Amino acid sequence: MHKLSRSNRDKLQQFVAITGASEKNALQALKASDWHLEAAFDVFYSQPQPRSNAADVEPQDIVTLVLSWHMNAATACEFSRQEFISGLQALGVDSIGKLHEKLPFMRSELKDEQKFHDIYNFAFGWAKEKGQKSLALDTAIGMWQLLFAERDWPLVTHWCDFLQDRHNKAISKDTWAQLLEFARTVDPVLSNYDAEGAWPYLIDEFVEYLYDKNVVEK
Repeated sequence: MHKLSRSNRDKLQQFVAITGASEKNALQALKASDWHLEAAFDVFYSQPQPRSNAADVEPQDIVTLVLSWHMNAATACEFSRQEFISGLQALGVDSIGKLHEKLPFMRSELKDEQKFHDIYNFAFGWAKEKGQKSLALDTAIGMWQLLFAERDWPLVTHWCDFLQDRHNKAISKDTWAQLLEFARTVDPVLSNYDAEGAWPYLIDEFVEYLYDKNVVEK
């Protein structure tokens, strides 16, 4: 860095702070863009790479999902340049350090009923494979375990066991959305479950499964 002008050193430091890139990668992007900062971002993000560790966050940490929700990321663990920059602006931060300071706030957002609902619904499109309409069963189960660890739904383990035992197919968007409504409105002992309600067939089957396994009394 000692060979760089003060202006270019400032740009390098700013680029590293915002993107979390190594100095080597930052230098390559800036040189390729003739030291134009905005153009360097375009170079850096021209080939999407995993960004979930930008703030020292593990991909399996649910705060990665919350961060991706803020950035409106289209794909799990990838941020385009526009998604990343827009997300930082939405969060009111301008560096990786400040983003890291926001992590406790992002975790706390999961306690907000409406935000949890929005994050939950966002997760379906975020986690599914590109070009697919449904969510792979193993992925869906992993996401449910992650999400309901925050909401303490007592039946989540039974639901996942039921799917592997009786369903073993990809999960539709309707089933994904309806399960949250079921978890929110039907108590764990099913005392207020309406068999004539408009639940998807799969959820009705799950209720029968709970009765069959004597998890709850009919």
